[in-house]
Amino acid sequence: MNALLIVGLALGMRHGTDPDHLAAIDGLTRVRPRSTNGVFFALGHGLVVILLAVGIGRFLAGRFAFLAPWTLILIGVLNLWRLFRNDSHVGVVPRPVVAQPLLLGMLLAAGFETSSQLSALILAGETNPWLLGAAFSGGMVLVDGVDGFLAAATQRLAVAGSENAKAASRMLGVLVVSFAFGLGGAELAGVDLSRFAFPLGLTLFLTVIGIRIWARSGTSPSKLRDLAATYQFEGDSASASV
Repeated sequence: MNALLIVGLALGMRHGTDPDHLAAIDGLTRVRPRSTNGVFFALGHGLVVILLAVGIGRFLAGRFAFLAPWTLILIGVLNLWRLFRNDSHVGVVPRPVVAQPLLLGMLLAAGFETSSQLSALILAGETNPWLLGAAFSGGMVLVDGVDGFLAAATQRLAVAGSENAKAASRMLGVLVVSFAFGLGGAELAGVDLSRFAFPLGLTLFLTVIGIRIWARSGTSPSKLRDLAATYQFEGDSASASV
């Protein structure tokens, strides 16, 4: 594989740990707990990066960039509302609307240009931009996909009745609200946080992973299976009644 493509893949994985990605994916998953949220978010994000890399997406990105911080703030508002309701239950959606995470990823790609994304766009001039964009997107899919899967797993355990998972869901909700308001507000105020993106993102990523591991601790594998089965039964019943 071309060395630049490997660098592009690494930059994509690095970009996937940016705080706006984690806040958006975890915040969306608390509203609609689909394990594919992270994958489709990354695909939408990657699509915009590819279009920017080949030189045909700048116009569209410029038109819709102003929506990105407001979208992140809206996610914060929704999660704050759920925190005040002290609600760990999420209604069952019989047919997931894939366009929600896909569109969210596209909007944030247009509005939040971090150092890793800019580095990938610079490298696009040194190799095939389509391939570099695909490699960058692949790195994001790996990281954001895992993040979305683990976020949904924690929410499923919380809905099924795991006390640790309920507490973890509330803690994650506080983090999502804090970062969604902070990042969205900073973007609207014109405050450049790009130099803090990596330490902030890495700290948030490790914190979130730690909370999710704790959410599963103290629960035996058989109990986890029972909780998962309970959630599936309730989900099937709710779907049948829709």
